[in-house]
Amino acid sequence: MAASRGRRITTTIAALAAIGLTAGLTTGCDAVNKALDCVQTADTIADSVTDLQQAVENASNDPTQLDESLASIDKNLDKIGDKTDNADVNKAVDDLNKAVSNVRTAIKNGDNTPDVSPVTDAAGELTKVCTS
Repeated sequence: MAASRGRRITTTIAALAAIGLTAGLTTGCDAVNKALDCVQTADTIADSVTDLQQAVENASNDPTQLDESLASIDKNLDKIGDKTDNADVNKAVDDLNKAVSNVRTAIKNGDNTPDVSPVTDAAGELTKVCTS
């Protein structure tokens, strides 16, 4: 798992550098800051999704971890949504919100080990949109 996080951090740093160079040549600092915020928040969401996956695996030991992980994702999605007017980013945020809502519904309906793969997929799409 540490290798996966290390690769994600390396990818994030490379994406930040590319965004910084490209945006610095074509736009003002505000656009660069928005792009950096998107990438940083997407990376934080990726960490929250990893925590959610672990919470599902450990649900029988501590069911509160599921709620905490979902709340963390929600909080970070709000940050991205407030800082961007990019249609692709907003769609990715909406898709991730829907996936999180579906997991919440599954938990409410008694599923202590819901399928979080749609959340993982949507988080991956958000990261892709933020870094492209």
